[in-house]
Amino acid sequence: MTNTSPTPPTPPTPPKSPASSASSRSPISRFPHLRQDFAASLVVFLVALPLCVGVAVASGVPAELGLITGIVGGIVTGLMRGSSLQVSGPAAGLTVLVFEAVREFGLPALGVIVLATGALQILMGALKLGRYFRAISVSVVEGMLAGIGLVLIAGQLYAMAGTEAPASGVAKLVELPGALVDSLGSTRALASLGLGAATIAVLVLWKRMPSRVRSVPGPLAAVGLATLAALVFSMPVATVEVKGLLDSVQPPPLSAFGDLLGLGLLGTVVAFTLIASAESLFSAAAVDRMHGGPRTAYDKELVAQGAGNALCGLLGALPMTAVIVRSAANVQAGARTKASRVLHGVWLLLFAALLPGALAYIPIPALAGILVYSGAKLIPVGQIVSLWRGHRGEALILVVTALSIVAVSMFEGVLIGLALAVAKTAWEASHIRLDVIDKGAGPVQAHLSGNATFLRLPKILDSLEALPQDRPVELDLSGLHHLDHACRTALESWAERHSAVGTEPVRMTAEPARPAAG
Repeated sequence: MTNTSPTPPTPPTPPKSPASSASSRSPISRFPHLRQDFAASLVVFLVALPLCVGVAVASGVPAELGLITGIVGGIVTGLMRGSSLQVSGPAAGLTVLVFEAVREFGLPALGVIVLATGALQILMGALKLGRYFRAISVSVVEGMLAGIGLVLIAGQLYAMAGTEAPASGVAKLVELPGALVDSLGSTRALASLGLGAATIAVLVLWKRMPSRVRSVPGPLAAVGLATLAALVFSMPVATVEVKGLLDSVQPPPLSAFGDLLGLGLLGTVVAFTLIASAESLFSAAAVDRMHGGPRTAYDKELVAQGAGNALCGLLGALPMTAVIVRSAANVQAGARTKASRVLHGVWLLLFAALLPGALAYIPIPALAGILVYSGAKLIPVGQIVSLWRGHRGEALILVVTALSIVAVSMFEGVLIGLALAVAKTAWEASHIRLDVIDKGAGPVQAHLSGNATFLRLPKILDSLEALPQDRPVELDLSGLHHLDHACRTALESWAERHSAVGTEPVRMTAEPARPAAG
């Protein structure tokens, strides 16, 4: 008989102990890179703090507005998708443009400009236009940064000397030697200039310090030492004015939105959008080369930048971009996830809320020195030299863009650079070649190849008119990829003139198909 005794029941699994349950939910298990990100966030915070304040002061707005932009860039933009490790905040590259906008339209209009900039960035990201910013000529971008650097250096040298800078970029450069000479006769100006120069010296020499010393970020060390020197020696230098975080928040009034109907303000919005977007996405490409983590999603990053700028506009704060200095510090400090940049925004918020009075001790010449140093790094001297050796056209675009920004304005300078880049590309694309075969008897055979456009028309006609007038000519057009209307008309006119002296009519063979009408 078969045994049908029941199978003994499986013993129940013993419940997990509270200790094992807690360990499975520990922050270390949920956030395996928390330690690295926490340490990196402190480094980025220490780098960002003096730069946020310095950019705001140089832009002619309350220092707290720079901190607000840094907070929004860390917490809001930092939480969004796009680039995992790059850090956003107020950038030296927009200082000149912000200063000009505030001087021309007033501080209330700044919020409207930044809000409209954010809205345009969100729209471009939604339309997946972010990737196309990578098609902008590198020479134009480098020239833009170089022009910004020149104007920034000139303007901040006046701040270092404790004097007011002229309005235009050309005047800043032309009147600078006289202003520096005049400062030699004032004790207050000399103290201010000396403190700013000492700040630059600290930044330059900081890389040569021992590694333990260099664990403190250079900008923080330079500002800290300058502040200490100003207090110890009671130096007669200007310091940062403090209004308080909440008192500095100035949402734009509804009346300011009517200014968007003006062409001047619309042009400023376009300039903000173009420069902020290009700088952010070029920074993202550079940061991607520094680490082996996830690559940047350019369209999502553009939306994230736009959301941050829209919120900054509502708060009346400075515009933001991704900043390569802070981003590089983040990567080099060992950050692994976006938690580091979010935490750096939290530390900025805590500092602005708990220690706002500490800003009042920071000397303005020290902040000016930091921005002079930052402006110098925007001028790609090595890039200009290498381009001149191998690609003189690109070097010319870079220099002309920079000088145009200094001489005219940011927006017009960038447009001039873009126009030059397009013209250069069109010129290079219209390559044309004429090969002539003359056997001494019979018709002269001429072969045109390449792209026959109006840009190369003088070269084509000079070569054809140099052919013997008393010989028949066979013009072979089979090698042409493109023949525009201007060239076609010019070739027909030349053929008529060549045949008018009694020579056998010119024969054109294998002519490209005419473009469809309309």
